[in-house]
Amino acid sequence: MPPVPPVPRRGRPLHTVQVLGGGSACTGAHVRSLTAGLVARGVRVTVCAPAGAELAYGFSRVGAGFAPVSARTEPETLASLRAVCAGADLVHAHGLRAGLMAALALGGRRDTTPLVVTWHNRTLSQGFRARLTRLLERRVVRAARVVLGASSDLVERARRRGARDARLAPVAVPSAGRPRSFAGDYAGRDKVRAELGALGRPLVFTMGRLEPQQGHDVLLTAARAWRRLDPTPLVLVAGEGSRRAALQERIDAEELPVRLIGCVTRAVEAVRMLAAADVAVLPSRWTARSPFAQEALHAGVPLVATAVGGVPELVGDAAVLVPYGDADALAAAVGGLLADPARRAGLAARGRAQAATWPSEDGTVTHVLGVYDELAAATGEPLSEPVRV
Repeated sequence: MPPVPPVPRRGRPLHTVQVLGGGSACTGAHVRSLTAGLVARGVRVTVCAPAGAELAYGFSRVGAGFAPVSARTEPETLASLRAVCAGADLVHAHGLRAGLMAALALGGRRDTTPLVVTWHNRTLSQGFRARLTRLLERRVVRAARVVLGASSDLVERARRRGARDARLAPVAVPSAGRPRSFAGDYAGRDKVRAELGALGRPLVFTMGRLEPQQGHDVLLTAARAWRRLDPTPLVLVAGEGSRRAALQERIDAEELPVRLIGCVTRAVEAVRMLAAADVAVLPSRWTARSPFAQEALHAGVPLVATAVGGVPELVGDAAVLVPYGDADALAAAVGGLLADPARRAGLAARGRAQAATWPSEDGTVTHVLGVYDELAAATGEPLSEPVRV
């Protein structure tokens, strides 16, 4: 499909400002992919984000302007963001913090400069922090003209918080650097497994921040049952976080067949490890469109995941789903797959088929640009509600 040209305003191309308030690496990669696609279609794009984001994602290398701003809602930050947004036709914020920054910076100008907010993740909190989060969510979604949710439960959450227009948004995982799977390439697969110390035994792989919401304690409890399997699988956990010391202490004390390998800095290396695994595991408490789950299905690796957030609608029947926090169910699901090569092969095929139904990067850009064009063409009506602080 040929690129859809942007709607010109006042004889010039559409100018959008993308606001990124830090967020996860997945959000940053999505903004980089979106930015590249918009620039390729003739849209003028300026990215406002912490200085480190430019080093990590290279927004300027794909033709965007870049303006470093702090992730805090301080007066100086808001003044800088306000100045960048002054000439924009539309502002697109990614995440709750970025949405609040953009809403405050735009102020009353949101009547003429619409704000779009993409909600990629949920903040899992309790007590006072949960009440504060609900307040921030309400203010951000009511300030936005359109809220794009990465999963259906995020769209419903935005509507409950008072969003006037909340929609499900396609969010593709950038494919740059994705290696081919090892289907039929036993030498290549064995080479990676040898490097990981998993020759002659099954390999179970997971990747994510070592934080409570990622469910690694449940994974370790499930790993107790896998000690009885012959041969005993090796469970590799890629990632860093505040729980590393506690998890390592438990692995050592219980003599679990689990190895923490730290943060894998190069995405291509992480996907090579994943593609060499027999089973991928996603034990999270909540996730929208998990990039790890998407990469597992793209690579044809059987996936066992918790039935939370956007995971069921993402994977369909191409993965084994278990309740969050149920270590026995997780242990049985992984053990059953390791014992049944034919079932693993069937899941691998269904996974690739399911992945083929997901939006491409080009499709994601086209969808977002359609929202921009819709808002840019609208006239004669208020585009947002005021934000009070």
